[in-house]
Amino acid sequence: MKTKIFCDIADYELIKKFSRKKLVKGFTTNPSLMRKAGAKDYKNYSKKILKICKKPISFEVFADDYLSMKKQAFQINSWGRNVFVKVPIVNSKGMFMGKLIKDLNTQNIKLNITAVYSANQTKKILRCINKKTKVIISIFAGRAADVGRDPIPEFKKSLFLAKKFKNVEILWASVREPYNYLQAKQIGCHLITVPPAIIEKIENPIKTFEKLTKETVKNFLIDSKKSNFSL
Repeated sequence: MKTKIFCDIADYELIKKFSRKKLVKGFTTNPSLMRKAGAKDYKNYSKKILKICKKPISFEVFADDYLSMKKQAFQINSWGRNVFVKVPIVNSKGMFMGKLIKDLNTQNIKLNITAVYSANQTKKILRCINKKTKVIISIFAGRAADVGRDPIPEFKKSLFLAKKFKNVEILWASVREPYNYLQAKQIGCHLITVPPAIIEKIENPIKTFEKLTKETVKNFLIDSKKSNFSL
């Protein structure tokens, strides 16, 4: 199974650029990326993106209670057939959004369940969904590793649990380096969402260790000359 690459970005110009790349199969956004991209009107900015993006793309709700999240989810879903509605597994108070996930899934709304970290959370999600409507479960590998936790076991367990669901894809989120793509492929992740800068590194030819050694030594030499070091 091939691990599909999604681009994790909300910048309009970058989406226009990366949507032309065959390597990129879709996009993911979140409220933080939208803010960074300078979006002032969430709906209008998203619809502007959809005019140039025909690949799968996730837009996240930003409400924090069940009714408001559900209302936003239906609005976002209406924007296009390629849209996945991104909802967090819990709200800011830690309340599991199982009822929301189940209700939206029952209405055949494609979902991207985000901020997932464990196989136990994956199991709870799978209990709430059918076996026909598309669901992405985004597990935050990088953020788990940032606090000293190994995310790989949680991915392997989650992938095993999701085997019975042909409509479910496990996504490797919060990428930190190109090596994460190799890790995701090795364990059989369906998807990985990658920032633009790392996608460009993945596209570059693999460098040998010998070439890396030479480049490293050259950079040390250049910096020492720029600093006018002497002994």
